[in-house]
Amino acid sequence: MEDLRPTADEIADLLGPEGPFASEIPGFAARAPQQAMARAVAEAISQGETLMVEAGTGTGKTFAYLVPALLSDTRIVLSTGTKALQDQLFFRDLPRVRTVLGVGKQIALLKGRSNYLCRYRLEQALLDGDPADAPQTPQLAKILAWSARTARGDRMELDAVSEDAPVWSRVTSTAENCLGVECSFYEDCHVVRARRQAMAADIVVVNHHLLMADLALRQDGFGELLPEAGAYILDEAHQLPELAAQFFAQSLSSRQLTDLVRDVLAECHGLSGAVSLLLEPCEAMRSQLQRLRGGMDRLPARGPMAALLASTSWQQDMDRLADLLEDLTHALGSQAERSRGMAQVHARARALADRLQWLLEGRSGQASVDAAGEAEGVRIETDSPEIVHEAQVQWYELQARGFSLHRTPLDLTGPLRQIRARTSAAWIHTSATLSVAGDFSHFARQLGLEQPLTLSLESPFDYAQQALCYLPPGLPDPQARDYTDAVIQAAIPVLQASHGRAFLLFTSHRALRRAAELLAEHAEWPLFVQGSVPRHQLLEAFRGSGNGILLGAASFWEGVDVAGQALTVVLIDKLPFAAPDDPVLQARLEALQANGVNPFTGWQIPQAAIALKQGAGRLIRDIHDRGVLMLCDPRLTGKGYGRLFLRALPAMPLSRRLDEVCTFLAVEPSGVSTVVEDAGAP
Repeated sequence: MEDLRPTADEIADLLGPEGPFASEIPGFAARAPQQAMARAVAEAISQGETLMVEAGTGTGKTFAYLVPALLSDTRIVLSTGTKALQDQLFFRDLPRVRTVLGVGKQIALLKGRSNYLCRYRLEQALLDGDPADAPQTPQLAKILAWSARTARGDRMELDAVSEDAPVWSRVTSTAENCLGVECSFYEDCHVVRARRQAMAADIVVVNHHLLMADLALRQDGFGELLPEAGAYILDEAHQLPELAAQFFAQSLSSRQLTDLVRDVLAECHGLSGAVSLLLEPCEAMRSQLQRLRGGMDRLPARGPMAALLASTSWQQDMDRLADLLEDLTHALGSQAERSRGMAQVHARARALADRLQWLLEGRSGQASVDAAGEAEGVRIETDSPEIVHEAQVQWYELQARGFSLHRTPLDLTGPLRQIRARTSAAWIHTSATLSVAGDFSHFARQLGLEQPLTLSLESPFDYAQQALCYLPPGLPDPQARDYTDAVIQAAIPVLQASHGRAFLLFTSHRALRRAAELLAEHAEWPLFVQGSVPRHQLLEAFRGSGNGILLGAASFWEGVDVAGQALTVVLIDKLPFAAPDDPVLQARLEALQANGVNPFTGWQIPQAAIALKQGAGRLIRDIHDRGVLMLCDPRLTGKGYGRLFLRALPAMPLSRRLDEVCTFLAVEPSGVSTVVEDAGAP
């Protein structure tokens, strides 16, 4: 039978100047890099290959993978970096491309269960009489009203309750507290409905968090969250290594235990004698968690477990917590048969007690060896108690009112290779930042990709005309105490020349706060500082200001697009090397050293170069944009490795002269200012 599927070349032609997109979408411009990517993606899907595509800003990578995905004859799982981009693909981009192509493929949107309203937990929250939760009553009323009219149950629909509001944890489920088929609301469950739709769809749009959760479940042999697919297309793929480490780790948080206590007491409603039996162990757990957190106040926010083990009292307090959790589990056992909910919290307490015991057993540097680790894990002989023999690191992290304990594997290549091999699917990874000066090997090693196909596509933007890279002279060593002051002093004349309209990116929140203090003295520029208001509100206010200065760190290095006159300067204070005191990084660098790899050139430089590309990519977001990239770190010219960072950036003129910068900025950019968060151009 004749194969009627379009060839890769025919798929690429659809995005050409004579194709349907050029004639049906206003403002669409054919781009050779976009067509090249579409051709490569189509070939990878049809051949079941592993492909890595680095597509510079403006390539149009979204359409470049959606067109071949919609024209393929296999199910596609499409994973994105954020829920906002996930919604954009499902509600805007996929319907638009599907209409132009005239195909009837069924698409589904699937998020993690914490994004969906749980009717059972909403009912429990409304019955809960805990006075500590009283301030959330107005929010619960809004959620209750919304629950009667929502079809999807996706909490992103409800703007009246902020996404990070604590009340959501009371009305959404987790894998630990879900009642499953025994729930009285099972047939009307939003999570169940979304998963059923995903199982029947041709294209399933997920995010990396859900994808990693699915892969972790498959690796552990506990089933799956997503349907089998013939191809996985992973946008913003540069985020995958860090997310994979999180999902293949073992963790326990004080919040999980606090939520358990709250849910235990909620389940006591209507069960005579249950409160009198369970209240005392629950209150003892709460008190012990507070005692533990109070004893950690003087510690750094993150650190190796050894920092905790140095305190005998902490070890004793943690052993006491383990005993109390065992007591609560035993008490719940006598109530487990009285209701479905009580059976569920008993099973949950048992699982948490076992996990806590497993984490505490690692205090001696010993750990169980899982099957994947035995077959593929790195073996490192070390005296450090933080790196156990299957290359895992134990560490803690503090939150404002709680803490978490972690055991993180350092090498994920074995499990990830096994998972990909079992799927027999095509794996397509794309991002604007996957390589270091055209070399994909660092990213490929992190995910265990063996000899993948690679494609590097330069941005169609004319950086030689649209951008200028300014390397201010005379700045002190980045470790100097007055470094941030010197950076702001060097930035002031540039900001005056640009009339504000700048995005200042910092490698630490401390530097961000100091910069905000210094810039507050210049009243001519309104400041928009990360953390002062919710992210989307901050970005909208910045765009609307006309001459504002946006200051960000951490997550603001990516996913923020501001095109047009609202932004003409991007300043980066330092090369974005990861914090040297990060316990996972420390262990990873030791592991590399033990295996004969220079940790600085083999890990730290490639990671920082990719992060720098992300930050620098905030500058030019449109063909009409024009601006200055101000890189302040003197190591760019004072150290040999600085040239590698500069080569990793789009080719643009370099200058160390302020007068040249001012002359460049005197030419007004054209175009209309727009701002889109976490949204790439089609």
